Amino acid sequence: MSDSLKPPVDISLKRSEPRSSSPRLKNFGLLITRWILPVATVALMAWFSWLTPVFFTTDNLLAIATQNAPTFIVAAIFAMLMMAGYVDLSIGSVLALVGVSAGLALNSWGLVPGILVGLAVGIAAGLLNGILIGLLSFSPIVVTLGGLAAARGLAQYLGQGSIYGFPDAFANFGSDSTLGLPNLALIAALICLISVIATSCFPVGRQIIAIGVNPRAAFLIGIRVRLVVTLLYTLTGLAVGIAGLLQIARLNSAPSGTLGEGFEVIILTAVLLGGVPFTGGKGSIWRVLVGVWLIGTLRNGLILLDIGTELSGIITGGVLVMAAALEAIRYYIHKTK
Repeated sequence: MSDSLKPPVDISLKRSEPRSSSPRLKNFGLLITRWILPVATVALMAWFSWLTPVFFTTDNLLAIATQNAPTFIVAAIFAMLMMAGYVDLSIGSVLALVGVSAGLALNSWGLVPGILVGLAVGIAAGLLNGILIGLLSFSPIVVTLGGLAAARGLAQYLGQGSIYGFPDAFANFGSDSTLGLPNLALIAALICLISVIATSCFPVGRQIIAIGVNPRAAFLIGIRVRLVVTLLYTLTGLAVGIAGLLQIARLNSAPSGTLGEGFEVIILTAVLLGGVPFTGGKGSIWRVLVGVWLIGTLRNGLILLDIGTELSGIITGGVLVMAAALEAIRYYIHKTK
């Protein structure tokens, strides 16, 4: 065979260099992104403990758990919604509407009707979102932004200031403990445990992830996508209803103007820190709960150090940006793996 008929030599193969270190580097990057959140949380707690001895006491740690009980509850369910690729920006305003409605009902009709009204308002708001978004395919951003404005306006219209004077049994529940643990923290722990077990040990967790990865493919394998999304929004509303009741029980008042203000930002920060992207398709509840604890620790430590609310808001915003940066790093590592 003449030289002109010989197959061309792939010069690129001769120039290729060993890539054995690349997988190790990527695995190291994945390890860092997987453990940076719990490590950062422990480091933050150690730092605050060094700055103020009051921080690492049983009373203060239980106070963090109690103050953030509503956040734990909503974040655990909200994470499922985002894993499916959906979002709800109205949760802060709905929490305010729940608190005001329940407060009025508690003062007018008593304990049980007041609790039922608060839960009903939360469920109704979540179900409405579910119908419009899950069944009718409206935009989640548009629908929940509309809900954010409408629910806040309705809460302020009904509340006309701060509502207080709740029945003693309701107010005492918000400050009492059972077996040495605050009631609010126990309820939050129970709901978070149920959420972790449901997504880890039952098919619903895989179905939610499948919807987030590809809704069309999830439908083709038999998942009732519209129904699951509607139920997720309804469960989110129920979680906000429970959180609103716990919040006004802890405060023993329902300030319509400030109740739930910025709540959606805190939830989004915790969920993004926990590794759940806006696009959905992955995530774990326990990491989101670690994110909630980190934010609660940060806010508590700043208060103990007598740092003003303005600077506290700036720092919380910085944590949200850090969460977005972490997600970008995770995405790049997974994409190049």
